[in-house]
Amino acid sequence: MSSFKKQKKYAIILKEVKNQRGKLAMVKIDLITGFLGAGKTTFIRKCAKYLMDSGKNIGILENDFGAVNVDMMMLQDLMGDQCELEMISGGCDPETHRRRFKTKLISMGMCGYDRILVEPSGIFDVDEFFDILHEEPLDRWYEPGSVITIVDANLEEEMSEEENYILASEAASAGKIVFSKIGKNLKTEKEAQMEEKESIAKAEESISKVLAHINIALKQIKCERVIEEKDCLCKNWDTLTKADFQDLMSAGYTPENYQKLDFEQDSVFESLYFLNKKISVENMKKAAEELFQNPDCGHIFRIKGFLNTNYKEEVMMENKMEDEMEKVDKPRITKAESWKEFNATRKNISIQPVKEGQEVLIMIGAGLKQEKIEECLERHCTEGFEK
Repeated sequence: MSSFKKQKKYAIILKEVKNQRGKLAMVKIDLITGFLGAGKTTFIRKCAKYLMDSGKNIGILENDFGAVNVDMMMLQDLMGDQCELEMISGGCDPETHRRRFKTKLISMGMCGYDRILVEPSGIFDVDEFFDILHEEPLDRWYEPGSVITIVDANLEEEMSEEENYILASEAASAGKIVFSKIGKNLKTEKEAQMEEKESIAKAEESISKVLAHINIALKQIKCERVIEEKDCLCKNWDTLTKADFQDLMSAGYTPENYQKLDFEQDSVFESLYFLNKKISVENMKKAAEELFQNPDCGHIFRIKGFLNTNYKEEVMMENKMEDEMEKVDKPRITKAESWKEFNATRKNISIQPVKEGQEVLIMIGAGLKQEKIEECLERHCTEGFEK
């Protein structure tokens, strides 16, 4: 099909969508931002469940620069009559990504959603969200809902200029700052057994330091906003109530001006993908600790992906019948029993069962050394497979 015919076909489809959308009410779109590993996907799950329990039909748009959208796979079990998932795959320049974002919102305009949740990349220009919603025809279909920024309660104190810029630019527009990993960030068994009051005091001290960090970062980008405790939600997410979610859904956003930092995302942050690594959960924990601590691997911010935990029978079979492997049926790995979501930062490791997965591990960071990371993973691939 010629370029002209394609454009004509697109114009006809767009005209029909416009005609149908004109009969529907404006749809609110909520933006869930947060730095790499802050917990955006986990929060989306809880927010989506609240909306569905309230009888809402929702769309979730995973808007990631990465070539493999692991976060969308982590949300697969939400799909059903009340929830649909859409994805924008990365691997493209920012302008192409922006165009795909707009096109996806146009296609979602006919789906009759009550609300749409957008989870962008952990490296995202919030202004892009508002700019697109003000473009025709989206300005007649959608309106901004709440901008919610997820911040790790154990945020690292030492961050680069670019990292602080992203943190501040996301916080600047937030209607609400939601702290993650409260009550789940104790590192040792001894700490895990502390009295509840002591644990709360520790969390409050940590949050005070993070708030100070955010406000310093805001000053650095010439933003006049000062984040106060009233702008934040500081609770263990397992204890969030219906009233908490109602407050979040009505939090809105705060238009703020700040000085842009001109940098190319790919020159500062990068992602490396490692496929088909057969590593047990315990071995992956050890590998993660080594990867975060070893400067030869680069500065790793986050590790995410899936682990297939059903290897015990396979390893035994390979050791016993290596020469006859082609003649033997491998044990069937059922989706419901085999997959674990692995999500790690320097201070937290989260492992959750998931219904479906893919043997992929993604390293996100700066100055990553693929060969060194590969060597580390291979060392932990060769032993310790257990269910």
